[in-house]
Parts: sequence; C-alpha cells; structure tokens
Amino acid sequence: MVKVVDAFLRGFEKPIILLLLSYKPRHGYELIKEFRTLTGRRLKPSIVYPFLQWLEKEGFAVSKKIERGKRKLKRYSLTEKGEQLLKNLRERLSNSIKEVVRDLIKKKES
Repeated sequence: MVKVVDAFLRGFEKPIILLLLSYKPRHGYELIKEFRTLTGRRLKPSIVYPFLQWLEKEGFAVSKKIERGKRKLKRYSLTEKGEQLLKNLRERLSNSIKEVVRDLIKKKES
C-alpha cells in the first residue's frame, strides 16, 4: 500500500511545486523542505532544479539572484503565465478527481 501512495505522490510533485511558488517566491531548497512538511516525503533535487529551469525557460517563472550569507541562491516566482498554468491544472485535476470519486462511491450495478 505504501508504494501506491508513493507513486501517487510522485505524480503530484510538479503540481505541488507550482502551488508552493504561487504562495510566495522560493528557492529550490525551500521547496524541498516545504514539500517534506506537506507530504512527509523527500523531494529529490533532481526533480526540483530541472523543473525550475524548465519553468523559467518556458516563461512560467522568473528567478532573481539573492545572497544569503556567503551563498548565492536563485529565488523563483511564478509569472502571470505560470499562474494561468496553475489555474488550468487545478481545473483539470478538479474535474478528473470529481469523476474518480464519483466512480468510487457509485454503487456497483447488478
């Protein structure tokens, strides 16, 4: 059963990253920490950083370089195009989940 839950959550890693960026600008490590807080699962850097780069390349996010002590970080925030992507994703997921739930609770027809 745990493997099923893990597989399910893996499918939501990128949408959760989008959601977290919609709340406030974040750098990669902040996303990793917040993901763990929300799900109890570790989000791999190999998922986060390429996805952030893709978001920026496609115009869904912009980054701003910041310094924290001696470290230089890139903090990402969603653009208007990124907010629209999240809105579209929410609508599609909402409709799909409603259909699945409807099927799950529907009585088995004889």
